[in-house]
Amino acid sequence: MALTLVLVIATIGGYAYYRYLDSGIDRRPFNVGKSRPPETGALNVLLVGSDSREGDNKKYGPQSQHLGERTDTIMLLHISPNRDNATMISFPRDSMVLVPECQGRNGGVLPAGIKQINAAFNEGGIECTARTLESLTNIKINHFVKVDFTGFKGIVDAIGGIEICLPKPVNDPKAKLVLEAGKHVVKGEQALGYVRTRYALGDGSDLSRIQRQQVFLQQVMKKITDGGLLTDPGGLNDFLRAATKSVTVDEGLTLERMLEIANSVRGMTAKELKGITVPTEPWPQDKNRVQFAQPAARDFFENVRNDVEVTKAPTPGKSSAPAVKREQVRLQVLNATGEEGKALQVADALAAQGFVVTQVGNATPTPTTAIRYAKKDAADGPAYGEAVAARLSKDKRTPVEGKVKATVSQPYTAKTPPAKMPKGPVIQLVIGKDWPGVRVLSAIPDSLKDKVVDTSTNPCL
Repeated sequence: MALTLVLVIATIGGYAYYRYLDSGIDRRPFNVGKSRPPETGALNVLLVGSDSREGDNKKYGPQSQHLGERTDTIMLLHISPNRDNATMISFPRDSMVLVPECQGRNGGVLPAGIKQINAAFNEGGIECTARTLESLTNIKINHFVKVDFTGFKGIVDAIGGIEICLPKPVNDPKAKLVLEAGKHVVKGEQALGYVRTRYALGDGSDLSRIQRQQVFLQQVMKKITDGGLLTDPGGLNDFLRAATKSVTVDEGLTLERMLEIANSVRGMTAKELKGITVPTEPWPQDKNRVQFAQPAARDFFENVRNDVEVTKAPTPGKSSAPAVKREQVRLQVLNATGEEGKALQVADALAAQGFVVTQVGNATPTPTTAIRYAKKDAADGPAYGEAVAARLSKDKRTPVEGKVKATVSQPYTAKTPPAKMPKGPVIQLVIGKDWPGVRVLSAIPDSLKDKVVDTSTNPCL
């Protein structure tokens, strides 16, 4: 919800309207402490679903009024420094972890100890939750967004509902969800029931429910960014008003900060959002609880800190590898930005990914980055160029026929020379002023690759 909110705010004209929307957002202090992980340029937003029974939420359990709030949903939205992909990381509520010393909701000190991860929120609030996640992941959390039951329903209703798919009939009184098998467009109570139900679908575990929640958020993201909402002034206004009234955020997530984020992720769509759950295993003391599986969890957190992209496991029987491998591509890198040293910087990044860079140099300044192949290579040049295009951030570049003349060119010496010089065509990468950057390579642990949720995931879970 944080991502979709900042995406659409930037599309509305009128500073007065910005201020009007901004005035409807509930902001709270967010003091995680002095000892924090370092900044990496990434954007990390803590998302929690609150089960508060206050106000309009009273009907979900009046006996729980004035007893604080708990959360079954803890997610970390990680947006890469290049703002070209986003990962929604879910932390199972049943995870047993070391919760650091925190200030309790009653003002007292909560001693450190092994607890269920959602105890950090239940007992110490959002700041204790953030402190716990930072201690576990060494990932700095920049902002938080909290949504309660009523707020969640308001957001879904404002976008006209979300299509879900049920593999079997569901009758779950606890989640207030009664639906036949098949596809349904759900709003209000049904939407809330779908993301809350646990025992009626899947294997009854929190891990199964998390996967459905991630699929649901994929559908929300898709409808907002790809479903025409951005070009529907009335619908967009309804959504923005519902979203701003439905969330509680930190004081640092100001209007200006939202606009800054919105501009940086303007081109992102649902296909760049991937969901994944921290790898877990049964907790030895209680098989109904889980603990982070090591070293898979530790490796995963390191990959996120280093901004390694999350990729889905290949479909059985199909290869996810490009037709041409990186080590088969000879590459000439030309700097057309006017920025000194750019060609060598990019060449080093691509050589580190396996491309065989043969030359670096300069070309006449151009606003647009291009991947080029010689006319004589029209038969196989596009395939080799596609291998390069796949490693550039943001929008996919289509290789074009015809090379440009270098104003200066010299041989490139790789730090690790190739074992064998390939024989394919030489591809020319012309770096324009809109240079998007080089995507990092994927190195997600094998234990996670079949657990990635993206736009291609079967919604009938």
